[in-house]
Amino acid sequence: MLQFLSLVGAIALTAVCWGVYGPVLHFGREAMHSSLRPFMCVGLAYFLIAVLAPLALLARGGERGAWSAKGVLWSLLAGTAGALGALGVILALGFGGKPIYVMPLVFGGAPVVNTLLTAFMNKAFDQLKAPFLAGLILVVLGAVTVLVFKPQPQPHTPPAAAAAASDAGPEIAAPAKTPERKAERFVEVLLATALSMLSWGAYGPVLHRGQGAMGGSRLRPLICIGVAYFLIAVLVPLALLVPMGDTGTWDMRGTLWSLGAGSLGALGALGTILAFACGGKPFTVMPVVFGCAPVLNTLATIALAHTPPAAVSPFFLAGMLIVAVGAAIVLTFGPRGHAPAK
Repeated sequence: MLQFLSLVGAIALTAVCWGVYGPVLHFGREAMHSSLRPFMCVGLAYFLIAVLAPLALLARGGERGAWSAKGVLWSLLAGTAGALGALGVILALGFGGKPIYVMPLVFGGAPVVNTLLTAFMNKAFDQLKAPFLAGLILVVLGAVTVLVFKPQPQPHTPPAAAAAASDAGPEIAAPAKTPERKAERFVEVLLATALSMLSWGAYGPVLHRGQGAMGGSRLRPLICIGVAYFLIAVLVPLALLVPMGDTGTWDMRGTLWSLGAGSLGALGALGTILAFACGGKPFTVMPVVFGCAPVLNTLATIALAHTPPAAVSPFFLAGMLIVAVGAAIVLTFGPRGHAPAK
């Protein structure tokens, strides 16, 4: 019972951290008017939390497991997948996407990728029973419902400007956006979102393989993830700032928001590792995380954007309830793995 409660607590830590990640990162990107600079802050936060802190703890000794080439490789791949997923989110927000629907899309598609990849890697398609698949479908349907019936942002038009616009008549109305540019950005948002879906969907199974190859160690896979984030999210964007003509600025407010987003991501990675250490499997841990995270993401977005209660649709609330029910079914009826051979 204690192990199950520890598993639920670790899953809750990951879901909360990754659920708040999108809105916090959005504030950082908006403040710095850049996509690369917030990404660098995310990588720096990962380096501090997922590399330096675990190295200090390892130096004290007492952590189980051991370094292995196979475990390091799989864990670095997991960190690479996580960094590419974060890059996809930043690009989607930079192309005009909003976290209130980008994150539900990502967290709706990632559990499907996670389940299929886990079953393929473990040759366990025979363990995908009807209740588990039904719960997985509920998670995806709930996330899509949250997306479709998301609260719309309220326009903030000053009264004086609105009165002047109405008096001026339709002749000098503000020019509308061209549909060609809108369609182009929509495609870009979808491509960036698909990158995050595939990357974060592969994150759990790959990380689980790396942790298993290092004897169930908690800190060593986290260090590898932090190293991968530092290489991809700090050094690469730093080299691309000038060639890509980044016009953003280093802003204290944006830096703090982006560092906060990176800290949340690193703590979420730690929660995932702890869940695996408590006996959780990618079949069950990741669908529950990806099911609860969009709900928390949307609630955080509503709270931070001060969305009025009247803008929240009953169907939107029903979608969040469907996600919660589906996540509970996935956790209850998820595959438990093959029994060890005698």
